[in-house]
Amino acid sequence: MKGVEIRVQVVSSHLSPPAHFRQASMSTSEKDAALAAAPSDSPTIFDKIINKEIPSTVVFEDDKVLAFRDIAPQAPTHILVIPKVRDGLTGLSQAEERHCEILGRLLYTAKLVAKQEGLDDGFRIVINDGPSGCQSVYHIHVHVIGGRQMNWPPG
Repeated sequence: MKGVEIRVQVVSSHLSPPAHFRQASMSTSEKDAALAAAPSDSPTIFDKIINKEIPSTVVFEDDKVLAFRDIAPQAPTHILVIPKVRDGLTGLSQAEERHCEILGRLLYTAKLVAKQEGLDDGFRIVINDGPSGCQSVYHIHVHVIGGRQMNWPPG
């Protein structure tokens, strides 16, 4: 019977999904979170971070924006830049002309943070929008991702 057990182990090890498939499977929870999330007037996790109710590792802060390290980084450097006041700007698709100043401030802050983090060789800016865009927190935020070679298409 031992020979059968060994063959089963060998066969099952060959049936394990390849690394790139396992990585895609791990991101399923992010997709599930995005599909379960919905815009709301209730405070988001980012509002709680702004109010210091939830700890974060802040890398930049001024009167308009807050930048902090992502708790589930997708690269060696992964920072979120958020406005301190949502003002109806739950996602990019909700942007109105009145939001132009804060949208510019978010991108300019992303540039400052990238420089501060030493991402001189380049970085990626990501804004997820809506369920199909994998947005799980309805408080607009910019991901600054770097410290490794990015791939294209991003997926």
